[in-house]
Amino acid sequence: MQPALIDADLSAFNTLHLAARAARLRLVDDARALPALTAEADASGEPLLILGGGSNIVFGADFPGTVLHMRTRGIDVLTVDGEHITVAVAAGEAWHDWVTHTLAQGWYGLENLALIPGTVGAAPVQNIGAYGLELADRLDHVEAWDRSDRRWLRLDRDACQLAYRDSVFKRDLAGRAIITRVAFKLTLRPDVRADYADLQRELAATGIAQATPHDVYRAVCAVRRRKLPDPAQLGNAGSFFRNPVLAGDAASRLLAEHPEVPHYPAPDGAVKFAAAWFIDRCGWKGVRRGDAGVHERQALVLVNHGHATAGELLALAADIQSSVRDRFGVWLEPEPLIVR
Repeated sequence: MQPALIDADLSAFNTLHLAARAARLRLVDDARALPALTAEADASGEPLLILGGGSNIVFGADFPGTVLHMRTRGIDVLTVDGEHITVAVAAGEAWHDWVTHTLAQGWYGLENLALIPGTVGAAPVQNIGAYGLELADRLDHVEAWDRSDRRWLRLDRDACQLAYRDSVFKRDLAGRAIITRVAFKLTLRPDVRADYADLQRELAATGIAQATPHDVYRAVCAVRRRKLPDPAQLGNAGSFFRNPVLAGDAASRLLAEHPEVPHYPAPDGAVKFAAAWFIDRCGWKGVRRGDAGVHERQALVLVNHGHATAGELLALAADIQSSVRDRFGVWLEPEPLIVR
């Protein structure tokens, strides 16, 4: 077990590149170290934070306890059953590298989720989704260490309680379960989902009528690169706000007043609305305050142009929320974890 890094700089461990420090930082290369590491943190009485790729976190303050940075690696085939294969992936593997690997191996089903930043272990927490697919559609089970009950967990897909940008890991198991491996059920026969509008337009523009998984992968990457900034070049945490989901009556009232707002059906008769549309209509796209700003091509993305502070970014986010609420009566919830 590597020694802890004391008063560690976290600016390289979050994709917004915000200046922050941790009292202690431990680099976790072996999940078997988690029982000892969590026992040590619990004995100190100080807080513990699990960090993957840092692509969905805002450090609004220094962290006064221990940060465990998951760097575990490994991809293991568990079962092959006819046209399906189940593969377990270590939490520290980079998500996009894993998606790319599946195509190289002839394992299909994750193409629509290409180029999403972050690690495999973080994916179930948010139930990541894009271009007509969610992690829930391909998840088999999650393995984790429960630091409260001091035991290893294996949760099947239903036990993970996956919903739109939500899971049991953000609720009942928040602060308890440390994800160590994620297992996916994929297909050995191409299973293409290309009915999402942006994908259809991209495929049509390149003259592809019958898309293969590789075509979908390339189209997703092309669309994402046009719309979203590369965190390595412009600090960002991806979509800063969730798309709001409104129940029937509230959705009907909003659509009666603003029938042009993009919207999609959600479970239980609710309606999901495009947060970017509200932000754009309030005039925020491309706005810059010092080094904190809203991306010029995607209103959902807040960016750090160089030396923005967390306070500046969070103040900008709060003003966006207020303006959308005042004009449309809709409250936008932040998507990233905010450490205060």
